[in-house]
Amino acid sequence: MGFVYSGFDWDDGNIVKCEKHGVSRKDIEALLFSDPLIGPDIVHSKVETRFRAFGRVSSGRAIFLVFTLRHDGVHTLIRPISARYMHAKEIAFYDDFIAKS
Repeated sequence: MGFVYSGFDWDDGNIVKCEKHGVSRKDIEALLFSDPLIGPDIVHSKVETRFRAFGRVSSGRAIFLVFTLRHDGVHTLIRPISARYMHAKEIAFYDDFIAKS
């Protein structure tokens, strides 16, 4: 699932929330440029449509990201909501999925 977007919607709130788990703004943006696995986040999408992204950045770290899309009438922006490094079971699942595809 790919998205066409113009940039990112960052503010102090989502930067702090994402960095709380040690994931930098730079790594989150790199993840989304690296063709991650993306799917809907059905459980948490009651108010807005949310997505989950799984992938690795150039350092090799495996990242899990929840984000939504924001539209201002002209541009589509990615708004990161939460990010963290994947747990061992998630990494194993992700690596197995990638190896099979």
